Amino acid sequence: MSGNLLVVNADGPETRVALVENGILSELFIERKRERGIVGNIYKGRVVRVLPGMQASFVDIGTEKAAFLYVADVRGAGDERSLFADEDEREVQEEPQVDQARAIRGQKIENLLREGQEVLVQVAKEPMGTKGARVTTYVSLPGRHLVFMPGVDHVGISRRIASEKERKRLRDIVEAHRAKGTGFIVRTVAEGASEQELRDDMDFLTKLWRETLRKSERAKPASLVYSDLDLLLRSVRDNLTPEVDRLIIDSRTEYDRVHKFVAAFMPQFLGRVELYEGTEPIFDGFGIEVEIDRALERKVWLKSGGYLIYDEGEALTAIDVNTGRFVGKKNLEETITKNNLEACREVADQLRLRNIGGIIVVDFIDMDRESNREKVWKAFNEALQRDRAKSNVSKISELGLVEMTRKRTRESLSRTLTEPCFYCEGKGYLKSKTTICYEILRELRRQGGAVKEDAVVIACHPEIAAQLQTVDKDFLEETEKRLQKRVQIKGRGSFHIEQYEILGKKAAERRKGKGGSEEEGNLNSIEVEGEQEDRPAR
Repeated sequence: MSGNLLVVNADGPETRVALVENGILSELFIERKRERGIVGNIYKGRVVRVLPGMQASFVDIGTEKAAFLYVADVRGAGDERSLFADEDEREVQEEPQVDQARAIRGQKIENLLREGQEVLVQVAKEPMGTKGARVTTYVSLPGRHLVFMPGVDHVGISRRIASEKERKRLRDIVEAHRAKGTGFIVRTVAEGASEQELRDDMDFLTKLWRETLRKSERAKPASLVYSDLDLLLRSVRDNLTPEVDRLIIDSRTEYDRVHKFVAAFMPQFLGRVELYEGTEPIFDGFGIEVEIDRALERKVWLKSGGYLIYDEGEALTAIDVNTGRFVGKKNLEETITKNNLEACREVADQLRLRNIGGIIVVDFIDMDRESNREKVWKAFNEALQRDRAKSNVSKISELGLVEMTRKRTRESLSRTLTEPCFYCEGKGYLKSKTTICYEILRELRRQGGAVKEDAVVIACHPEIAAQLQTVDKDFLEETEKRLQKRVQIKGRGSFHIEQYEILGKKAAERRKGKGGSEEEGNLNSIEVEGEQEDRPAR
């Protein structure tokens, strides 16, 4: 499989769009019909709280969590630039870390907004984890060739258009036809577009904005007034470029919809849209399903035998580069440098595919020579050039660390497709059986004397029960002698492996008669003749 492809799986309850570049899965977009994203949507919001200490406010837009509006995202705060999050248009991107400096230069949030005020906002970032959506009052409407910014007097050209002659031609066309006080960003796909195509785009976006304003005037606060295209049509609009050879889709209904959209807005690409008629699922047929599974793994192997380890945390993502089975041919410094150079491309590809954003630390293997560190740093920056998300990369430190940031506008692939383990509660580990057994024995010595019967019952997970009765039998017998009580072990298949209960014999029989423990799955406890002391499970 060669060339660049857009492969669309749309015949189920979710739409998945894969961008395949020269046979390698580069980007994956997922939208579930019950969980459609809201980035790009415009809402008539109501300010519910102003936070002077954070120079931000909460805005009710009708979603589960209130949206977050920074002072720098409020028109009139001192910076008249669009915050549109289209990752391809690097010229108009703004990073969160500059917000503070901008807020200091401009006005204060309490002078711009008040509680109860109605405000028209656009979602710039999806809700992530416990955070609500991030919104902006700098509204942007994306078209095929242009992005319309009704409140910004500015014309920008995508930095990916390299020709100065072409940049001037495009700027002149837009400047000649835009209304005073409005702005446009010329997108990368506009390179080579005719004047008529650009004018049609401008007219369409201007009419769309007027209709959005009319709808907002009639709408109630905290309601949607404009919804961006769904993932499928948005992907066609933004990713079906001259560099893409084919768009293959597996749903006849969605194929017809895409066909009509392409015929209306980009007829030159109509011949590249195909209906998949294979017998196996489309992602299996193109080898994409395997790559998705690989992108969820913690370890990624390099072709030479080295490997990468990904640890995605709340504050940052750490990537560790290792030589693994790669032993090189000449000397250690050369082996390490080759391994790091190979890792550069794979790290960049994985960041893009996994959509990892925020702060990222890459731990390259330490190199002695400054020239080799410089070579690896340059290779890493070159590998990141293909990524449409903006990133800032620091120099390699003497310890081999690279600190970087990558713009985050949606959840990472792992957080989209996975959820915390219900058994370990997201910790990623469990106490060892030996640790739990010794914890039980300590608890037995600590509290067993309070049981006024001649027998104590330990209820625990069957694997813990088995170890107490075999490997740790001597310790158990020693505890029995100390307490002068008989200890009985009862395995409970319904218990979490870290859960246990220490009860008097009568209490245990009462529990058995009731059909189980009232605390199953929640507590470690000790019960003494009907009186129970609850201890939180650790």
